[in-house]
Amino acid sequence: MALIGRLFVILFGFLAACLVAGMIVVGAVLFPEFSDLGSGPIDPGALNIVVGFGFIFISGFALLPAMIVVAITEAFYIRGALTYAVGGGLVGLACYLGLVPFDTATFRFDGIVRRHLEIMTGAGIVAGIVYWMIAGRNAGAWREPPPAPPPLPPLPSASPQSPPSS
Repeated sequence: MALIGRLFVILFGFLAACLVAGMIVVGAVLFPEFSDLGSGPIDPGALNIVVGFGFIFISGFALLPAMIVVAITEAFYIRGALTYAVGGGLVGLACYLGLVPFDTATFRFDGIVRRHLEIMTGAGIVAGIVYWMIAGRNAGAWREPPPAPPPLPPLPSASPQSPPSS
């Protein structure tokens, strides 16, 4: 039963981390638009739609690499915040490199934009920390046996414990 509850916590932590990473990616990509004072305010409805698409984009691409990191940390009871930050950075890096074409003749990625690589890696680091705050602090806790019930209190001294033997 504890495993089923843990799976829900992992899913909620993953979705929250993806939402935060999507907001970071959208905010960083739209930052030049935010800094232009001549264009006027940005429509909040449109921004919510863009953040929603960012969430869907991040969660779709990050699902497999993030689940590998989660499986490793759950299997080995790894609960350190730095581990989740590094794992999130690697997931962000993997998500970005999954979108960049790879030339098999030269074994190089063609068309890497350094700013986009930094944005995705940074968003992954923050997402890893968010996941740690929600689910990572208790990694592997579902395997621990439940605590033993407390011992029964002693019987009062005036109560009959057993019939007297003759």
